[in-house]
Amino acid sequence: MSDLLSKTEDFATDILVNKLDSNFLYHNLRHTQRVVKSSKELLQFYNLNEKESDAVVVAAWLHDTGYTKGTENHERSSCEIAKVFLREQECSEEFTQEVCDLIMATVRNHEPQNLLEEIMRDADSSHLGQTSYADTSEMLREELSLLGIADYSPKEWRKTNIKMFQTEHRFYTDYAKSNWQEGKDGNLKKLVKKIKKANKTRKKEELKVQLKNKSPERGIQTMYRVSMRNHLKLSDIADTKANILLSVNAIIISLLLTNLIPKLDNPSNDYLIYPTGIFVLFSIASMVMSVLATRPNVTSGEFDKKDVENKDVNLLFFGNFHKMKLQDYEWAMQELIKDQTYVYNTLTKDLYFLGVVLDKKYKLLRWTYTIFMVGMILSTIAFFVALKFYGPERIIELPT
Repeated sequence: MSDLLSKTEDFATDILVNKLDSNFLYHNLRHTQRVVKSSKELLQFYNLNEKESDAVVVAAWLHDTGYTKGTENHERSSCEIAKVFLREQECSEEFTQEVCDLIMATVRNHEPQNLLEEIMRDADSSHLGQTSYADTSEMLREELSLLGIADYSPKEWRKTNIKMFQTEHRFYTDYAKSNWQEGKDGNLKKLVKKIKKANKTRKKEELKVQLKNKSPERGIQTMYRVSMRNHLKLSDIADTKANILLSVNAIIISLLLTNLIPKLDNPSNDYLIYPTGIFVLFSIASMVMSVLATRPNVTSGEFDKKDVENKDVNLLFFGNFHKMKLQDYEWAMQELIKDQTYVYNTLTKDLYFLGVVLDKKYKLLRWTYTIFMVGMILSTIAFFVALKFYGPERIIELPT
């Protein structure tokens, strides 16, 4: 029968390599070889007769060939493949039926009827007691996902495996109980440990989130941080707007000084004096207002210990301490951080005075833009009126 075992191995290897879908990451040739190896280990211990041993080994080689025809009732498909192959090898019907019975013994929840079926069941699930269980289990999870059978998260898969270890699987042969049960128990402990670790980590994360959301300190700090950032952005915007208007008016006055004003000494251009004066006057006014909007205002830069003790000084604004000695400022800051209320009061003052500065800037900017707009309109109207009623009969285009 050794010739039959060799042919069976070649047949199973060929069909599992060439006809099996590549998505079968677990139920493939590697799994079949593992089952064959485990079955031989069991057979060596029980020392059965040659016919029974051959039946187990042949069944081990062929038990998953039915996956080449789909996952539904693959054991039945494996039996059909086995029958065709064994009849071609001129095996007896009794031997063929025995192989089919052993293949059907691998059906989930099947209760073995004899020692051969127990050997087959234990060989098929021997990976549960091996150190490589974690890797093979992950291959099975990926296979189920790729085939569209089930999509388990790692956490769900661990729970499913723990349930299978505890309630759905057991080794039947004494050899498996003595040699593989300990490894299976070790793998179960690892799974339970991972579940506990994952739950502990999840609870810690949830607690962190709860504390983060419920912490009034964090909420207060966030409020001050966001308010301060918004105030500084608004201040930058105001300075940018003022600089734009300052640059525009500077360019306008430069053009007037170089092109238009030198021509006003000509008596024929007297009608342009008033429009030009209006234009220059409003441009200069806009420039002055822009400078006022951006001009820094620095305070005395000094405070005394009484101010700190009475909590009357804002230690976060440079204008209040830039003339102080370093050691005096360090002392004041130490006094500040000792008192949380003083810290919040200081931050509040800082926000308030930033708001006061912003109010002044934006009011000046509003007036600046208004003056600039009015000046542009009035000077344009003045130019047209001067040209219409007081200009020469023929307007000569001035060179630029």
